[in-house]
Amino acid sequence: MQRISVIDSHTGGEPTRLIISGGPELGNGPLAERVAIFERDFDHYRSATVNEPRGSEVIVGGLIVEPYEPGCVCGIIFFNNVGYLGMCGHGTIGLIATLAHLGKLASGTHKIDTPVGVVSATLHSDSRVSIENVVSYRTEKAVALTLPSGQSVTGDIAWGGNWFFLCADHGEDIHVGNMERLTALLWEIRHEANKRWPELDHIELFGPPRDPENHSRSFVLCPGGAYDRSPCGTGTSAKLACLAADGKLAPGAIWRQESVIGSVFEGTFTPLREAEGVIPTITGRAWISAEAMLLLDDTDPFCWGITNR
Repeated sequence: MQRISVIDSHTGGEPTRLIISGGPELGNGPLAERVAIFERDFDHYRSATVNEPRGSEVIVGGLIVEPYEPGCVCGIIFFNNVGYLGMCGHGTIGLIATLAHLGKLASGTHKIDTPVGVVSATLHSDSRVSIENVVSYRTEKAVALTLPSGQSVTGDIAWGGNWFFLCADHGEDIHVGNMERLTALLWEIRHEANKRWPELDHIELFGPPRDPENHSRSFVLCPGGAYDRSPCGTGTSAKLACLAADGKLAPGAIWRQESVIGSVFEGTFTPLREAEGVIPTITGRAWISAEAMLLLDDTDPFCWGITNR
């Protein structure tokens, strides 16, 4: 019987499950190298942690590791039901809440090592967390796609720690009662977009907010097919990069991004002086929901998760 100790949290409704102990040993190299080792040699740990019967397609998992980059309090490798994520905004907010819960962090700013670069996280006295993300930028604007259904949409392609196709002219109502239509549409968009940009693994729709205090409402299709319950930290970062490129948001101004279930992230950005793109900062709150011990019994035929890989 193997044991994996985890702590669960949710950020704006989106769950995160972090491995505290019992995970695989990946060495002490750069995190991008450790991700490759994880995927090659220990992918069954990913599946056992987040896939059924212990998990579900919506859970984002993370393995806390020793950092490679100096000055970081820890490293983190995020994963989901189908693979690995370069960065995860809601998950990093959950990571900071988890480390604070464990008594390993006090209020203040801390550096976190990720496979796509070092990010800074500030734990505020009211338990909110601000993530200064990796440099985010738009590569293409108003790309037109014709879907198999015959519908045409346009969207921007942008990086916010993951690759996104961001679309506002979809004609759909973004609310929880419209999940099947929204999900079907986003799968169509992803299928067509991947013909030209195979690296695109997140699709995000935007529409008017339900709360007039906010600027926009979003619906995000994650790589494994689940929708993001939070406003999506990397997606909001990509959105900020597009707003900055279009001159629609001033540096330091707050953008309030609402999720499909109504949770909110606040986003701001700092422009780069000598290159295109921005440094986004995303602020949200996470809550601890469980401390658990996962039990892995090799006599169980589904010990290492139910997977379609």
